[in-house]
Amino acid sequence: MNFALYRQLLAVQPIRRLLLVGMIARIPHSAAGVLLTLHIVLTLGQGYAAAGAAAAVMTVGIAVGAPWRGRRVDTVGLRKALIPSVVSETVIWSVVPHVSYEVLLPLVFIGGLLTLPIFSVVRQSLGVLAPGEQRRTAFALDAIATELVFMIGPAVGAVVATSGQSVLGLTIVGVATSVAGLFLMWFNPPTRSASPDAELESEELECAEAAVVAAAPAHLQEAAAELAPLAAAAEERRQRRSGLRHRVIHNFSWFTAAVASVFAVAAGVGMVLSGTDVGIVAALQTGGHEAEIGIVFLFWCAASVVGGLLYGAMHRPVSPILLLLGMSALTIPMAFATDVWTLSLLALLPGLLCAPVLSAASEKVAELVDEGRRGEAMGWYGSALTGGVALGAPLAGLFIDVIGPSAGFFSVGLAGVALCLVGLALQQVRRRRLAHV
Repeated sequence: MNFALYRQLLAVQPIRRLLLVGMIARIPHSAAGVLLTLHIVLTLGQGYAAAGAAAAVMTVGIAVGAPWRGRRVDTVGLRKALIPSVVSETVIWSVVPHVSYEVLLPLVFIGGLLTLPIFSVVRQSLGVLAPGEQRRTAFALDAIATELVFMIGPAVGAVVATSGQSVLGLTIVGVATSVAGLFLMWFNPPTRSASPDAELESEELECAEAAVVAAAPAHLQEAAAELAPLAAAAEERRQRRSGLRHRVIHNFSWFTAAVASVFAVAAGVGMVLSGTDVGIVAALQTGGHEAEIGIVFLFWCAASVVGGLLYGAMHRPVSPILLLLGMSALTIPMAFATDVWTLSLLALLPGLLCAPVLSAASEKVAELVDEGRRGEAMGWYGSALTGGVALGAPLAGLFIDVIGPSAGFFSVGLAGVALCLVGLALQQVRRRRLAHV
């Protein structure tokens, strides 16, 4: 392991600044979930089911909007793509605290749809700024920063909401996120590499074509001029007939079986993490230890930070599916915890693999997808992660309601293990088919 990689990476000012802006930009929305839940329960007088429904609506909005926002970054550039988010974050989150629950639901959906795409932008830009082996370290640093955010944001959100300031807190979330978006627009980190060599080759090709035409005999040039309109019309008809099919193929040419497997891993990570989250809350609430939830989350997130540091210093990547398999399997023993401290200690084991699996999956997407479509791919990656989060919480909750708190850890842990085993089996089948080709 080479921990000097971190020093070398942080010595690069654009990377250092991007990680800092990304970390600050994530803090408001990391507090938004807790603030929104407690605002609905404490201020609007609704139940936790209603609060969960609002969170699900916002999650769906984020999942739907992420690929579209990523594609906008690819096509129009970062600054133009962020304008809707910068405007909507302040407007929507300033209005949400002042409306009824019925009006709140469509607003949080729109808020999710237009949320600042900080996750995909940071990962996409790191893929450009940190080439080669440095990319693993960069993604590990970003995962560590995310863990630090989730140590700070939810705790601050809970304190603000329980002190009766949920209206002010939600407004600050919107304003702070918009300000972070403005800083990101000012900084304007690169989302694709400059390719002067490609431009030079294109110019040389154009010059060569012009030279060939100029050197052609006069009668050939006249014949070409007469035939050009007919050829152009035929080409236009052909393009109209096959245009739609070609556009569809081109738009999703980056979506290969390997990319799909990474998205499946992302969904599995989201499922295991959100299910574990619900399991921790249920286990401590049943035992009357709600006030000590922060202790378990501190151990869990701190282990992830340590795991991220170790993974980022490694010389070789590890398959994301193997890391998810380990995290899922190590989540199951949390079901045998008897008190706060045993649950905290058992949370260390899966926590160690949390940041590494997220880093490895992001690194794999950056490796498999061309820069020109990487924003869209990172958007879909975020949607897969968000979709897994939306699945894991109700899955764990169903088993908790029917069997008990420990069943939450069993359900998501076993589901994650099953997903990984199926994925590994499919990879083996694919390798055998390629070997016989």
